[in-house]
Amino acid sequence: MPSGHTEVQVRPGIEGDLAALTALYNHYVRETPITFDTTEFTAEERRPWLLSHPEDGPYRLLVAQGGDSQEILGYATSSPYRPKPAYATSVEISVYVAPDAGRRGIGTLLYDSLFKALADEDVHRAYAGIARPNEASERLHARFGFRHVGTYREVGRKFGRYWDVAWYEKDL
Repeated sequence: MPSGHTEVQVRPGIEGDLAALTALYNHYVRETPITFDTTEFTAEERRPWLLSHPEDGPYRLLVAQGGDSQEILGYATSSPYRPKPAYATSVEISVYVAPDAGRRGIGTLLYDSLFKALADEDVHRAYAGIARPNEASERLHARFGFRHVGTYREVGRKFGRYWDVAWYEKDL
């Protein structure tokens, strides 16, 4: 395990995390093409998202918290892949790491915890969409056994340009 993990705790996200989780996500909305949201959220606007990830079941929100300040270092989610009933055993996963917490193994720690939590759930496959280029995310997903299954070319427009999204899947 990379250094610094002794002080990092992974736990289910709670309502008290909402402001910090919203601020972390808004960084990616403002600064990167990693999410195709283009307008920042208020914590109140993100509340339904948080509440859609209970502590158990296939749709989880796990938070990495650590350091002396107990700040939120990142989070990982498993969410419904599509709303139709036949997709119920598939999840879409994502991970967001605080900009100042990168390259510390936080994403790895979160995904390790998420996949352990999903091991006893009735889920068959996990899917991840990665806006390209994002070599760090592609390496993380490969490390967890995801394989590239296709790329949607120029599927999203943000910051005045088009972005590709590579899709990955993993058997659970």
